[in-house]
Order: sequence, then C-alpha cells, then structure tokens
Amino acid sequence: MTTELNIAFVGGGNMAAALIAGLAGKLTLGGNIHVIDPHAPALEKLQAQFGVTTALLADDALRGVDVIVLAVKPQSMRDVAAQLLPFLDSDRAPLILSIAAGIRAQDLSRWLGDYPAIVRCMPNTPALIGMGITGMVASGGVSEEQKKTADAILRSVGQTVWLDDEAKIDPVTAVSGSGPAYVFYFIEAMQQAAAELGLTPEQGTQLAIATFTGAAQLAANSSEPVSLLRERVTSKGGTTYAALTSMEESGVKAAIVKGIKAAAQRGREMGDELGK
Repeated sequence: MTTELNIAFVGGGNMAAALIAGLAGKLTLGGNIHVIDPHAPALEKLQAQFGVTTALLADDALRGVDVIVLAVKPQSMRDVAAQLLPFLDSDRAPLILSIAAGIRAQDLSRWLGDYPAIVRCMPNTPALIGMGITGMVASGGVSEEQKKTADAILRSVGQTVWLDDEAKIDPVTAVSGSGPAYVFYFIEAMQQAAAELGLTPEQGTQLAIATFTGAAQLAANSSEPVSLLRERVTSKGGTTYAALTSMEESGVKAAIVKGIKAAAQRGREMGDELGK
C-alpha cells in the first residue's frame, strides 16, 4: 500500500480519530489525510496529533482524494451527501467508505447522483484501541483495488469480515457493532454481584474485567468451540453449575438472543426510515 494514498474524513469524532490513528504514518502520511468537521476543537486536536489538514466545511481538497470516509451520524448522512456532491468527480470516482449504521448503499448512492463506488462498513468501538472488528460489503462499482484499499484502512484498527449481501450488515451491527455494550452490561452485572457479596468496587471491577479479557483471549486462542470451553469449567453440582443453571432458568441466554435480534430489526427499520 502506497504512503501516497489521499484520504478525506467527513466527521472527526471518536471512530474517525481511531481510524486516523491507525492510518497516519503507517498506511499513509498524516499530511495526506484531510478531515472535515464543523467542530473546530476536534479538528485542532487531530491536526496537532497527526498532522492532518482540516476544514470546517466540504472544500476543494475533496477533489484530489482516493478515498472519502463518511464518519457522521446516520441522521446527518443525507445532508452530508448533498454537501459532497459538487466536489465528486465522476471520472475519477474516489472510493467512499460509509461507517454509518442503517444507511443503505443504494440510498447513499442515490443521494450522491447514482454514485458507483461505495463500501458500507460497520466497525465497533474496540477500534479505539486497535482491537475492533468491521463487517464490510462492497457495491457493484467497487474495483478489486479499491476493495483492497478499504480492507487495509479498516484493518488498521482491527479485523475485517467481508459479506456477500448488504442485508447481512444489520446482523453484523447487532452482533459486533452493538456488541461491546452487551459485554459492558454483563461486566456491570458482575460488578454489582461482587459488591453485594462483600467485595470492594475496585476488587469487583478488577475481577470482572480480567475474567472477560482472559476468557475472550482463551476463546480466541483455542480451536475448540466455546461451548466445550464452557463445559470444562462446569462441574455438575459445583459453583459454576449452580450459576449457569440459575441463569438458564431465568432465561438469560434467550434474552440475549432476543435482544440481538431486536438490534438487527432496528437496523433494518433505520434503513427504511432514513432511506426515504
């Protein structure tokens, strides 16, 4: 991958900052990254950290880029597309990466004048520490070289999973996009239980987070299914068995599955609502 890759970010929030941190000085030079955001303090911080160029509004710098990353809220995407439209060169057709939940590629393409080269991405917040995972799907107008570029950009902050059908982005959003919140929710429950059992808040936090981190790494490093790893910790009649039996009787697993399906359904609804 060349260090001459020119990238523009529309939106300078946390996810954009994570991607820029993964890219600057590695996949491309900081000076080759242009960030557009109406929030001046965010731009000043990114410029100081990575040497990027900045603008408060869409500008002519967009005309010379290879990739435009749309890192804005889904509700803002239609307005952002309207602002970008005058700066898009149909002959050059820079690759557009959208990381907004719920915005379908066909709707974004329509707002951009039937734009052909769009990759829809769904990263998650562990990208902030380089440990994210991103589901990705390319529209028909994306070249193989552009697909490789998109993959390299998102791999700068973690793993990538390519999908063959955009409809699968909603399940990805539900499982991994929203997934960190489920993990934090479970950690909160473990912290609460620890406190109610007499441990200090610090002890409960340390035990819960280390347990999640270690178990996740064990699962990642094992070739065996997580169900088998679970069974190995669960001796019949023991403490783990008592906990899991209670959770099963309370419908914990079913509730988690139901919740993830609700997230996927909401993603589909957002696509319908925002794509009108």
